[in-house]
Amino acid sequence: MIQPAAFEGEIKSYKDKQNKAVDFIKIVSDLWFNKSIELVLFRNQLIDRRVSVILNLHQNTTALTNDRPLHIDETLRVAEAVHALHLAPSRIDIGKLTLKMRENRISEDELPDFVKNELLGADKHESFDPRDVVLYGFGRIGRLLARELISKAGGGRQLRLRAIVTRDHIDADTLRKRATLLRNDSIHGDFEGEVEIDVQKNALIMNGTTVYMISAASPEEIDYTAYGIQQALILDNTGAYRDLQQLSRHLLSKGAAQVLLTAPGKGVPNIVYGVNENSIDTQTTAIFSAASCTTNAICPILDVVHASLGIESGHIETIHSYTNDQNLVDNMHKKARRGRAAALNMVITETGAGSAVAKVLPPLAGKLTSNAIRVPVPNGSLAILNLRLRTETSVEAIKGILRKGALEGRLVEQIRYSDNSELVSSDIIGTTAASVVDAPATIVSADGQHAILYVWYDNEYGYTHQVMRLARHIAGVRRYTYY
Repeated sequence: MIQPAAFEGEIKSYKDKQNKAVDFIKIVSDLWFNKSIELVLFRNQLIDRRVSVILNLHQNTTALTNDRPLHIDETLRVAEAVHALHLAPSRIDIGKLTLKMRENRISEDELPDFVKNELLGADKHESFDPRDVVLYGFGRIGRLLARELISKAGGGRQLRLRAIVTRDHIDADTLRKRATLLRNDSIHGDFEGEVEIDVQKNALIMNGTTVYMISAASPEEIDYTAYGIQQALILDNTGAYRDLQQLSRHLLSKGAAQVLLTAPGKGVPNIVYGVNENSIDTQTTAIFSAASCTTNAICPILDVVHASLGIESGHIETIHSYTNDQNLVDNMHKKARRGRAAALNMVITETGAGSAVAKVLPPLAGKLTSNAIRVPVPNGSLAILNLRLRTETSVEAIKGILRKGALEGRLVEQIRYSDNSELVSSDIIGTTAASVVDAPATIVSADGQHAILYVWYDNEYGYTHQVMRLARHIAGVRRYTYY
């Protein structure tokens, strides 16, 4: 029988954790809103998170901490030490920092000096000017980008959302509908911010910031300078313009300086942030593509595996959620099979992901085939990578390679490692990583030459974060990072 005293002790222990989570949230908020210092927990966002979410994120750190999750006591002490320092705008993985503190058995007295030494150089950074951003299109990706741009404004010191361009006539009714779609999302939930309309300005007021709604039939007719916008980075998420000639039309607008397409592009650099962003010169190049959500999901994994084991050949099968391109009910469609009701059918269709990999990872050119199946879920997709390897491996060895890739190196923002054997597609929704490795599903042939990897991805939210990362890179935003 459980004694009352033991039960009361459990309640008191959890209340103590909740109180410490409250203190932790205060530090995270103050660092971000007042100092533009962003704390993350193994790349999981901590800003504007509830107490229960913070504690759950701690509990779910076991995959990267040898089955001993980080405790709020530990991260709070490290956060307090970070808060005491005078740092420049930065992004610090407090999970990685706390884990290193634990592994090195740093005492309470040693902690301030340990954190200071680990973050050496975070008090200096390359200065950059804030950059105006325009969203050209306001669909699924556009609205998620608006949410992220506003909530991650960092005191206006980084990317500043100034305007949104759509084709519809702007009036009070349109503004209300646009505001409602931004506030409420059937998949990603409510926007945790303020959205109001200003009919006189033809604008949405997001977290106190005026964002102009501009109606235009074509890019050339817009004068962004009339809205006080200069040297803007245009994020084209309409899908209407896909090649160099079409996208160049944006640069005919007054006040526009660079263009980032949120889809695969022809004749322009296709970039997967974390993999090949250093192949472009952002000072001399004006037009870029963020490639596709699938390309962003598979390239980080292929990069890590190829670097360690070598990939001779392979096939990529994408189990992809349905998209707005498909029909709600059976009807005519220019592409085969996509005319059938999206929410009722699995639909075989093509994907350019296999050939797109070659643009991002040239050593894999011609080595991969690909295909796709659209399935009746609104978001959350899965890529199955069937690879023939140059070097023999085992299940544990390749899992170790992928786990290391999620914890160390240049792809830690892109790769999340999960050892959850109960993972399903809805669990992926809201993941900021481009790729989520389903470690328990990994298969390696008896001869060690073939591996089958299962990689989940939020084809909306995860991709949006990849676009944001690339947009910051193009705009010249350079922050100190500790991963």
